[in-house]
Amino acid sequence: MKKIIAATVGVIALGFASSAMAASMVGTWTWNGYQITCAEGGAHGLSCKVDSGPSNVGMEMVESKMVMKDGAHVGRIKHPADGKTYNAMMKFDGDDKVVMTGATDDGAKASGTFMRKK
Repeated sequence: MKKIIAATVGVIALGFASSAMAASMVGTWTWNGYQITCAEGGAHGLSCKVDSGPSNVGMEMVESKMVMKDGAHVGRIKHPADGKTYNAMMKFDGDDKVVMTGATDDGAKASGTFMRKK
């Protein structure tokens, strides 16, 4: 019974972390000439689409649920410039800045800071 309760609490906590991430990311963000709009919903609880930029306009970036790990949200995110999927770690720096780092399965690395558009 204790294992069932612990598992249930873990699932609820995971759902809360995912929905907290979605709520925090709602809005429009800019990064290196790209504009990205994020909204709650979609296949993974958070949907972020490239609105404008040099490439991949219309692309959905979120490829998995974002889960909380070591004070950051982690998940699989498509890079707006190259369209590759990265195992990403996102950390908020205040309400209007998200620092993201990640690597593809084959080891390519990327990082960047997304700023909330006001």
